[in-house]
Formats: sequence, structure tokens, C-alpha cells
Amino acid sequence: MRSRLRLLRRNTFSSLTVPNYRLYFGGQSISLVGTWMQMTAQAWLVLTLTHSSTDLGLTVALQSLPVLLLGPYGGVVADRIDKRRLMVILQSAMGVQALTLGLLTVLGVVHFWEVGALAVLLGLNNSFETPARQAFLREMVGREHLRNAVTLNTVTVNAARAVGPAIGGVLIATVGVGTCFLLNAASFVAVVTSLLVMDRTALRPSEPTPRARGQLREGLAYAAHTREIAVPLVMMALVGTLAYEFQVSLPVLAHTTFHGGSVAYGFMTGSMGVGAVLGGLYSAARGKTGLRPMVIAAAGFGLALGFVALSPKLVLAYLGLAIAGWASVSFISIGATTIQLTAEPTMRGRVISLWQVAFQGTTPIGGPIVGLVIAASDPRVGLLLGAGSCILAAIIGAYLTRKRPGPAQSVHEVPSADEVHRFEPPLERGLSRPA
Repeated sequence: MRSRLRLLRRNTFSSLTVPNYRLYFGGQSISLVGTWMQMTAQAWLVLTLTHSSTDLGLTVALQSLPVLLLGPYGGVVADRIDKRRLMVILQSAMGVQALTLGLLTVLGVVHFWEVGALAVLLGLNNSFETPARQAFLREMVGREHLRNAVTLNTVTVNAARAVGPAIGGVLIATVGVGTCFLLNAASFVAVVTSLLVMDRTALRPSEPTPRARGQLREGLAYAAHTREIAVPLVMMALVGTLAYEFQVSLPVLAHTTFHGGSVAYGFMTGSMGVGAVLGGLYSAARGKTGLRPMVIAAAGFGLALGFVALSPKLVLAYLGLAIAGWASVSFISIGATTIQLTAEPTMRGRVISLWQVAFQGTTPIGGPIVGLVIAASDPRVGLLLGAGSCILAAIIGAYLTRKRPGPAQSVHEVPSADEVHRFEPPLERGLSRPA
């Protein structure tokens, strides 16, 4: 039993044996706590300034609109240039954005239009930084640790979701909203430093794609004709549009339905983060990829959101959000790993950018829709709308998974994620050998 537990621990954290990734993981963990503090504070600031769920949805939409419009081109750029250098520049710019918002808030001169404008600037940064960051994972850890690194990266995001909003809620109630923005600005120092000091000789960079016309169209066609990429993208687009609008639904649920304050909202988001961390560690140990596990995770996510929407007590909502967090991180990590293992190296940045568009870029559509639904009815209805989108995505995914792949896949000769998993050496097959 002790031997099996040691093997489980090694497999769960196998990618941390890579020094560069271990350094990056530490810096990113600190930065993400600050990011979630800012997300919590920004939502509460907008709600305080406008008292409108519609304006809250609009702010989220403004932050995500650049991802929808420029995300695919951001993937093209990530395939062409040095990803580490691009990340240093854009992470620094995001720190400046947080500092500006913090100073405006602390000085008491912030207006709603300024929050919206800075949200757009942050979205512009994300359009180019996210594809580079996701593709850079493989350059740090290689193919053998990629699945584990992607899952641990998702765990880090959700661990920060558990800690950041809780800290943010307490800070908002004690020292004010502006402090959250200033602390987030300071947190970017950690991740930028980790990128600057890592051992560049140990990186395994992909060959840059030469500039050429039609590269964006080429990436879109490649994704559309590769089933193990196309199906996760379709599912994430549907779920991302209506289910991941928690910045819109949870503040209103905490404020109007359960008559709580910023602390209740922080613990709502934190509960979801705790469940996501536990689910992510479970996923990291098991390392499942493929379309069928993604379908199961989508269905579980939908059922959990339905439970939250119908919860009569706040404590039950906390429990439901923890379960939703578990299912959510499983859905994200399985989908992201599946498309990364399937994509050719020269296409990875473009494929990841399409995943990001499906995940965050759909918010300009879904955010206002959910905001209007909540304004016209109740935040519970907004959550039920998200639950329905997850169930529908699971049904569509199950149907598309049963269909035989078309001839276009043989043209690209891309193995499915299930085939990759089946033919991996014992080193990557769970508990069969220590990592």
C-alpha cells in the first residue's frame, strides 16, 4: 500500500520533476492568486458602481471580446515567435493594467467606463498571451509530461480560485476593493521573474512556423477536419457560452438570492475552487484523455450546476459548487490535453487559440445573455441555463463520438488521443511504473 501511494504521488506531480516547469509553476501559482482576487474585486466593483447584473455581464463581455476577435490570430503569432519572450512582455503589461485599476479605485476616481476600457486592454493581452502560455508548456516538459503539466496547470488555476476570491472577499470587506488590484499587480513580478531566470538551454522549443499567407485558414481547416480537436471545440463553445459565466451569476446569487455580502460571494467561488483542486489532482493521477471521458465530465458539470440552482440553503450551494468545480476541471483538463496531444507541433498554437476562443471568447455572447436572463428572472434561472448547455454538449459530444471519423483524418494522419493513450510506454500509464 505504501508503495502504491508513493507511485500515486509521483504520477500526480510527475511534471514538477522538470526544474524549469517547477520554477514556472511556483511563479504562476502566486500570480494566479492575484488574478482571482482581481476578478472577484472587479465583479464586486461593477456591482457597487452600477447595481446592474446587465452591466456586470457587459464588463465580462468586454474583457472577452478581444479573445473572440483576435484569439485565432494570437495562435498564429504563438506558432511564429519565441513564446517565452512574448509571455514576459504581455505578463508585464497585465501587471500595469492591474496597477492602473488599483490606483484609480484607491484614489476614489474610478468610473464604470474606465473599468470597461481596462477590461478590454486585459482581453487584448489574453488574446496573445494565452496561446503562447499553453503551447509553452510542452517546450518546458516535453511530450512525456505534457498531460500531467496541463492538468496541474488547471489545478493551479482552480487552487487560486479557491484561495484568491476568499482573500479578495475579506480584503473588500476590510480594506477596500482597490487593495485587491494593487496586490494583483505585485503578483505579476513572480511569474515574470520565473520566465526570466529559467534555464533556456533545457527548453525544447518547437520549430517556428515561417510567415505565410493563409495560416489562419489552414489552422481552422485542420481543426475542423480532425475529430479529436473538432468535437472538444464544439463542446467547449457551447459550455463556455452559457455555463462559465460565474462572474455574472454568482455575485447576484450571493447578493439577492442568499442575501449575503462579498464574503459569501468569495466563499462561493472558493468552494468551487476547492472542488476543482480535488478533481484536478484526481485527474492528474489518472491521466485520462479522449472524447468519452469529456462527455461524462460535461454531463456531471451540468447536473452539479442544476443542483446549485435549486439549492434552498447557502450551505447546499457551497456543496454543489464544490461538485461543479470537480466536474469543471475534469472537463477542461481532459479537453485541453486531448487537443494538445492530437495537434501537430506546427499547429499547436493555432489549435490552442481556438480552444481559448471557445472557452473565453464566447463570453461576449454568453455574458450579456446570462445577465439579461438574470435581470428578467432570477440568478437561479441563469445557472439552470448553464446546466442545460452542459447536458446538451454531452449529448452532442456522445453523438459525434459515435460517428466514424471521416477521410480527412487519414490525410493529416493525426492519431486520436485515445490511441496516443493506448500506445504510450509504461512510464506514462498511471501506476504501472514510477514517473
